[in-house]
Amino acid sequence: MNTPRKANRPASPKERRTPPLGDLVLSPSERLIMSIVRRLGPVARSAIAAETDLAQQSVHRLVEQLIERGLLRAGDAVRSGRGQPSPQIDIVRDAAYAVGVSINTDSIILCLADLGCEVLDEVRLRTAPLHRQASLKSIHDVLQRVLARNGVPRDRIIGMGVAISGFFVAGRRQVNAPEPLRDWSLIDLAPILEEAFHMPVWLENDATTAAIGESMLGTGSWAKNFAYLAFNFGFGAGIVLDGKPLFGTHGNAGELTLFTPDEAAHRPTLCSLIDELNAHGVHVDSAEDLRRRFDIQWPGVELWIQRTLPALNRTINAVTGLFDPAAIVFGGQLPLALGHALIERVSFLDIHRYGAGPDRPKLVLAEANGDASAIGAAVIPLKERLFE
Repeated sequence: MNTPRKANRPASPKERRTPPLGDLVLSPSERLIMSIVRRLGPVARSAIAAETDLAQQSVHRLVEQLIERGLLRAGDAVRSGRGQPSPQIDIVRDAAYAVGVSINTDSIILCLADLGCEVLDEVRLRTAPLHRQASLKSIHDVLQRVLARNGVPRDRIIGMGVAISGFFVAGRRQVNAPEPLRDWSLIDLAPILEEAFHMPVWLENDATTAAIGESMLGTGSWAKNFAYLAFNFGFGAGIVLDGKPLFGTHGNAGELTLFTPDEAAHRPTLCSLIDELNAHGVHVDSAEDLRRRFDIQWPGVELWIQRTLPALNRTINAVTGLFDPAAIVFGGQLPLALGHALIERVSFLDIHRYGAGPDRPKLVLAEANGDASAIGAAVIPLKERLFE
């Protein structure tokens, strides 16, 4: 399904002074200013300093530098309180773009995001990516169509983020992915992707990129600390602390190794739910098919909930105790009705001294509009190059 979104107006030649993207290197202070303007913009230049520890003169200089680079623009001056009117500063959204790709066991999602981290286009390929070379060709063809449809020059693409299920091995160079993605597993994948698409590639776990997408466009608007539970073919988590994703030393933060091999069969994976449904005569062929057609009344759903609830409760309590988040987000390819049912059924341990327990995180459904994993993958090149 293609869901193009209207792009912002192009910058004028006077505003566009951006050097080749490969030459863009921003200082930490410039990244800070870019992040503030992206979050608050359009924002009065005089108000930016209040968000930093920098002097007003330094902020003025940094903003002018970023305007000269073509990354920010100055709008009309607005009076706020005493003093001279201050120009409104905003992101030049078409100065740079990034591509995000989410490789699931049964589908591929590609999205295009502008410099303001707004998703302009999202395309879902419903064919299972069982064969890597054929899938890379399909992604390449879709990318060409998306760029043409949105009028985006290829030299404005700053890079591609790629999200894939599984955990990292071999010094973070390889992914141990689920069985349907065997052809993507245990190889140095990033160089293959960079050669296929002729651009820098950032490779991350799909639960972590989903947490990034949710931090930018969903729960992150009100919770700086949250855990994102990714209910996909498997079951994993992404962690956001103080507004920033937690990757871990080996890139495997959020890998939920809480279960013995026998217990792992009772994790709340959509793979196990599909098996349960098929055993009860409800034919579902993929997690994507499950998400689109799910009926809470299907035979086998209640049995699956009862069977997997102990593992989900353990996960909820472990994440709560380890990270003390403001929220735990139920996301991934989880059908909304099933998400509501799980949130209603999970429970926190409530045996505490004096009968007084700690405050608990809110349990919420994912709020990001679109595929959070692909969105987060697209945000990564922008954050790595231009934002904090």
